[in-house]
Amino acid sequence: MQYPKLPGLTWDGTIYENEEMGVYEALLPSGGYPTAHAPAMLELPNGDLLCCWFAGSYEGSADVHIICSILPKGSTKWLPPEDISNDSTRSEQNPSLFYGPDHKVWAMYTAQLDRQEGKDNMQYTAVVRCQKSSDGGKTWGPYETYFPEEGTFCRQPIQVLSNGTWIFSNWICTDSLEGLSGDPTVFRISYDEGKTWKTVMMPKSNGHVHANVVELESGHLVAFMRNREAYRIHRSESFDWGETWSEPVPTSLPNNNSSVSAIKLQSGRIAIAYNPTCTPSPQPGKASWPGLRCPVAVALSEDGGQTFPMIRWMERGEGYMGDENKTNNKQYEYPYIMQSEDGMLHLAYAARTRKGVKYIKFSEKDILGEKREQVGLYNPTAAKSH
Repeated sequence: MQYPKLPGLTWDGTIYENEEMGVYEALLPSGGYPTAHAPAMLELPNGDLLCCWFAGSYEGSADVHIICSILPKGSTKWLPPEDISNDSTRSEQNPSLFYGPDHKVWAMYTAQLDRQEGKDNMQYTAVVRCQKSSDGGKTWGPYETYFPEEGTFCRQPIQVLSNGTWIFSNWICTDSLEGLSGDPTVFRISYDEGKTWKTVMMPKSNGHVHANVVELESGHLVAFMRNREAYRIHRSESFDWGETWSEPVPTSLPNNNSSVSAIKLQSGRIAIAYNPTCTPSPQPGKASWPGLRCPVAVALSEDGGQTFPMIRWMERGEGYMGDENKTNNKQYEYPYIMQSEDGMLHLAYAARTRKGVKYIKFSEKDILGEKREQVGLYNPTAAKSH
């Protein structure tokens, strides 16, 4: 497939080849909305890619809703986004996509009450809803409330474990003066493909949210989490299919109190996309918002997330360096990473201070620094041999 060369990169979804970085990238069509945030992706059985995110005036406002763009298989251009949700009384946020056993695309997302005078954050009113598409993301049916407990929030998609168990990461928001620092992680577990769910709490997980579940081996799970103290990405383990979890402990990767995304690659490595910045002086139990959400990096681990010796910056922002210049960079945040069947990696994140969503396509070799024989070609069979 031939991609046009940079310069280019306009907000029309056209994918360009960035020869300097050795990747392919696009700015997705905005749909005319002033802000975009929290993208998620999914590969369909026919090879199409979906990317959804929330768009509207600003996070927390009732005009914010979920939209979805499609990259048809073999195309070099993302299509203009279509509406998924549109409840005019609630701010609909943090979508995730899942291909269900009913052969429909499930869009799971939060829906919280509109902003109220004197209230900075209404996340404690959120519920989790689901809408489904029978035509590959072109049109969507009405919503169903899956988790009505107020304060329920989500970000990562439903994961299907090797024994068929479903696990869906949530956290519970409260109306707290501590700035969301008390939010604990919970898991919804289903043994009947989402018909019924049980709730499992992660111990001592207050302030640890956005859990990304990865199955290392049969029944052995790890979860990588955002840390409200803006200190480090944290890690927890389960050895019984998610029924019990260890207390979260910090990894070596910085976290700036922004979303992270973790997956297990075909090679067996763990990949985490994140902002490699943190607050210099975390306060135990206190949420911190250092503000800097640039650059975006992808780190690889070969020991289940204990260490991350391989890290590459995939987004450099405007390129400013040093404490005196770093605020000149715009914000690039909430990355979502996935791997398609052909072995390629796909990364999406809110770009240019939530002006829109940026998409990057690359290979595991691009992170490792290994030379590919020809830019744009990738051998997933070879990748599995690492």
